[in-house]
Amino acid sequence: MTQETDTVGSVSQSRYDQIVAELRDVVEQQTQGAFTIGDRALEIEPLRPRSGPVDAEWTVRQSMLRLAADIGLKLSTVSNNRWTASRWPKDRRQAGVSFTIHRILGAIENEVERFAVIKTPPAGRTRWSSDDARRQVGWTVDSPESTQEKITAIHHLAHDEEVAAKVTTDFLQRPQVTAKVSPENKARVVEEFTRDEAVATTAATNLLRRPDIAFKAMGDDTARFHVNHAQVERSRQARENFERTSPVAPAVRNIDRTVEFLDLVTACHTFVAAAGRAVPGLRDRTLGQDERTIVHENIARVRATLDWIETAVDTGKTDMDEELARLLKGE
Repeated sequence: MTQETDTVGSVSQSRYDQIVAELRDVVEQQTQGAFTIGDRALEIEPLRPRSGPVDAEWTVRQSMLRLAADIGLKLSTVSNNRWTASRWPKDRRQAGVSFTIHRILGAIENEVERFAVIKTPPAGRTRWSSDDARRQVGWTVDSPESTQEKITAIHHLAHDEEVAAKVTTDFLQRPQVTAKVSPENKARVVEEFTRDEAVATTAATNLLRRPDIAFKAMGDDTARFHVNHAQVERSRQARENFERTSPVAPAVRNIDRTVEFLDLVTACHTFVAAAGRAVPGLRDRTLGQDERTIVHENIARVRATLDWIETAVDTGKTDMDEELARLLKGE
């Protein structure tokens, strides 16, 4: 005599099969009971067209509330049973198929399709499961299997904004996840996160502190122009703030030309000092062709700017021709 080794939970496979057979009978009884409740609810309040008057809907609700209270069930249970019974005439209900499956497949609008589908479980199945029925009508399943079902489940669970924010934060902290995100999508995520100016300012500042990123960013003519423009604008705002708030501003206004002189000297000194720090770093290093091109383009702008300064200092004329203007803008 062989001993059975397969178990399900704490019972043997044969005992499990007995339990399933027993409970299927119970489910069948519950299905008949649920349909009976639905049929009687329909008898009390037949289903009306959706375009019916609002007061009729109020009457239906009141009737169903009273019925639910009198039989000790929730309004939602009675209402669902009534609707499901309306979708499945008695001669279309399938023995051995639970009320839950009837309710889910009842969402199929076309009657011919609905009555045919319930007779044909998915390929490889002998009976409908709740998830199979949900897949059939496009609902979220309880146990997602495919990648798309798992994605849909995550979206459903993360419908709440606070939950979505927490999930997103957790995912972005997993290197193996972010590594699989395409560069285009990563850039899109960064753009979304930096719509807030304070966040964008912090992110840009931190990124520009990384020499390799700052170097590549300055290789973009538009980015470089905006950075230069921002520096000029910052200086202008600082000057206006000084003139507006400093107690010595009136005296300084009397020596504007001296201030402009100091600004020029300071600008030249800053450039020389920066070059003095950067150029020694090129010792024993050969720049690539792209790097040399970028440096030469910037040297040309510096030379043009120096010529412009000399002209302004010697003649007092600060106008610039169109070619110089385009050159300074990086065009």
